[in-house]
Amino acid sequence: MSSFVLQANSLTWRVNEKHILSDINLHIKAGETVAIVGPNGAGKTSLLKCLYGEYSNFLGDIYLNGKSLKTFNIKDIAKKIAVVSQHSESAFNLTVLDIVAMGLIPHKGLFDTNTDVDRHNIEQALTKVDLINKKNQIFSTLSGGEQQRVLIARAIVQAPDILIMDEPTNHLDMYYQHQILMLAKTLNITLLITIHDLNLAAQYCDRIIMLNNGKLVADDTPEAVFTSSKLTEVFKLECAIDKNPFTQSTRITFSGINHCVNDESAWLHS
Repeated sequence: MSSFVLQANSLTWRVNEKHILSDINLHIKAGETVAIVGPNGAGKTSLLKCLYGEYSNFLGDIYLNGKSLKTFNIKDIAKKIAVVSQHSESAFNLTVLDIVAMGLIPHKGLFDTNTDVDRHNIEQALTKVDLINKKNQIFSTLSGGEQQRVLIARAIVQAPDILIMDEPTNHLDMYYQHQILMLAKTLNITLLITIHDLNLAAQYCDRIIMLNNGKLVADDTPEAVFTSSKLTEVFKLECAIDKNPFTQSTRITFSGINHCVNDESAWLHS
């Protein structure tokens, strides 16, 4: 039995002979929180879509709990991996309860109905994300942060081993960025996240996987990956790593553009 819950060996994916991902090797352990970072077009979302089975025409191998991903059907993958994407799916007039109940679909037969236990689990999940008071509200009327919390509640009901989040903090203000990531961490499952904000990645993640032009260029702790030379090489901007003399933590600044929010929680603890 593999010690890795998710693994990619020599993963390559291309579109019309253009390589989007080239020879990616990665290994995710149970319980890890791992960020995938890199500039736009680096292949971050494409990598996630290969890892959770949306793209199947890849070369190389992906293993889920030690078994080839290609041996799983979509429903079996959904029992193991929940996905929160950066674009909320069209919900029409579905309520918050309707959206969260979708987390049960991988565990239900075609004609199965929700039980009292299911309904209890749905309400418990909404309580956990502090949205029980909005359970009957139309999903599309919620704020961006609230929608992300609903999708996390759906993932809780889905009961996966792995939660994949593609830019979960995109277009959210500072408060909701931290709230979403702190909430995801409380689930105590394996988290794989793409994220633009490098300080958030360092604060909440155990490991950083850095992509550039479809290739894996770094895979290590935040302190090891986020060096001035590596960041300048990948993001094509001069970079400074500043030390806080009181906490011995660091923050990242690109050519005068500060990539951290202006509070103590933005410092990367070393």
